[in-house]
Amino acid sequence: MDTMTEQRNLIVSTMAENLIGSEIIKLGGEINERIKKGEKINNYTIGDFDPKVFPIPQELTDEIIRAMREGHTNYPTANGIIELRKAVAAFLNRFLKLNYSSDEILITSGARPAIYAAYITLLDEGDKVIYPVPSWNNNHYIHLSRARGVMVETTVENNFMPTADDIRPHISDATLIALCSPLNPTGTTFTADTLAEICDMILEENSRRSADEKPLYLLYDQIYWALTFRDTVHVNPVTLRPEMRNYTIFVDGLSKAFAATGIRVGWTFGPPSIIDKMKAILSHVGAWAPKAEQIASARYLTQEARIDEFLFHFKNEVDFRLEHFYNGIQQLKNKGYKVDAIAPQAAIYLTVQFNLIGKKTSEGKTLEDSNDILYYLIDEAKVALVPFSAFGASNNSTWYRLSVGTCTREEIAEVIYKLDNALSKLK
Repeated sequence: MDTMTEQRNLIVSTMAENLIGSEIIKLGGEINERIKKGEKINNYTIGDFDPKVFPIPQELTDEIIRAMREGHTNYPTANGIIELRKAVAAFLNRFLKLNYSSDEILITSGARPAIYAAYITLLDEGDKVIYPVPSWNNNHYIHLSRARGVMVETTVENNFMPTADDIRPHISDATLIALCSPLNPTGTTFTADTLAEICDMILEENSRRSADEKPLYLLYDQIYWALTFRDTVHVNPVTLRPEMRNYTIFVDGLSKAFAATGIRVGWTFGPPSIIDKMKAILSHVGAWAPKAEQIASARYLTQEARIDEFLFHFKNEVDFRLEHFYNGIQQLKNKGYKVDAIAPQAAIYLTVQFNLIGKKTSEGKTLEDSNDILYYLIDEAKVALVPFSAFGASNNSTWYRLSVGTCTREEIAEVIYKLDNALSKLK
């Protein structure tokens, strides 16, 4: 094969050539490799659960096994089996007072295909998507759909949640606003007033647009809604402003609420005309949840008492970890270290600050950016977090995501001690 032929065979699409893999998975994999080689590192990078620490509900396990034994190993229907769509509709109505019919619900293999399908369905090449920074993976979905992204920088003063004033300058020619609450990576949430202002802005913009213009849509990822703590209340666009029903595509599922990330049962719901197109796209991709898991999930979601029991225990365990890490960081702050944290509100994440840029290690190395801080904490404290730079923030950001899904109660005090020891060595 000559050189020219070899070069032609290596050419791929511009999209594929420039696609970046998940920064978080790459970092998590790197840490896991070091652990396999014998290092003892507390790996709080991946937004996942250790099944030994947080197993899925026993009843869901039993129903999956039962469905497999019954022989439910063939293709499911493209939009999800009717039993599950009806169960999801009842589940949403019971917990969130959202009234969607089974025909307005699409079952997907977790949340990711739903997000991908929404992007592909709503956006033409070059269409504008507004999304906050930090946030999870919007930049990658924008790249996959060949859209045009506009990042909205958020601030710690607003718990890293975007406001209507942040978004408003960019909406006149936008097609989609992509929001998430509770937010990955921060574990913070919208207040009713803040989200209502965003909804009013979207409704006002859509009333301004002519009939031959695309509306301004809202993609609302609420995959963590069940994991809210203490006084935090999850809010959604359609409950706050019923008119938003025509413009809102929800992303949801079992993954986070039931520690069931590997079960791959998610759902999306919204205007039927859009959901139907998303169904058609995903039917060609084959991104449906496995049939046995769909059967099992449909049966489990009807067990209201079991769900309440599981969520009560699960939320208490997650909240314990977040609260104790938060208190530990505050203790370090009170010692004079340049660290901080946002009080936990929701999800499995704590937003932590290590404001260490410019500090010198005992070897004389200056910590110059978020990656330097990250690897100092890994090497010296044996604690791995995810910098907000992996979620679109600059390399100068000093904020990090700490995920507690793999954390035991017993290790928290040890981790705070190791952080204290590492921070004490900086000058």
